Amino acid sequence: MSSQVLASGAYSAYNLCMQYTIRNVPEYLDAALRGSAREQGKSLNEVAVLALVRGAGLSPEPRRWRELGDIAGSWQDDPAFDSALASQDTVDESLWP
Repeated sequence: MSSQVLASGAYSAYNLCMQYTIRNVPEYLDAALRGSAREQGKSLNEVAVLALVRGAGLSPEPRRWRELGDIAGSWQDDPAFDSALASQDTVDESLWP
């Protein structure tokens, strides 16, 4: 068997089962992925790959959109909320040298 045939076979095998190493995964993301894998009875790899597919917008499943028409225009004035919001705009001059 020639080295060219071996190289071609290795190239095909490598591309059929692409592997990634992802570093610096935030703890909250790790926990969410592991929890999802546990709940679904899937491997961490399966759940992570699906999350990447969805995040890249490549999922064959249609996205679920939330229509907000039922709450549009339903705001009610709330003086306590307005007061709390206004207090956040106050600058404490003693904190600034």
